[in-house]
Amino acid sequence: MDYGKFKYQQQKRKQEAKKKQTVIQIKEVKFRPKTDEHDYQTKLKHIRRFLDGGDRCKVTIFFRGREIVHKDRGLIVLERVKEDTLDIAKMDQAPRSEGRTMNMMLAPIKK
Repeated sequence: MDYGKFKYQQQKRKQEAKKKQTVIQIKEVKFRPKTDEHDYQTKLKHIRRFLDGGDRCKVTIFFRGREIVHKDRGLIVLERVKEDTLDIAKMDQAPRSEGRTMNMMLAPIKK
């Protein structure tokens, strides 16, 4: 067998496999516990756009100063985001607190 022909066919197979694969990115949207309604709706629209595009979305609540005492408010915001995206996303990672942030991962529902 011709080695050059073998290398060429191998390269073509790699190219075809690469064409069919999709790269899933993780997009992040940051909230604060005191995020107002209009800002919340705008960020929710961004989350929906990311999920419709097939990307996973990391929702982060960032606490500044003495806000860290009220982690329950951050949890309320994350639960609200989860409820508002139930039709297009599932929760991939439950809300988890790390230092001054609280994170949750959303993954798009396969169609």
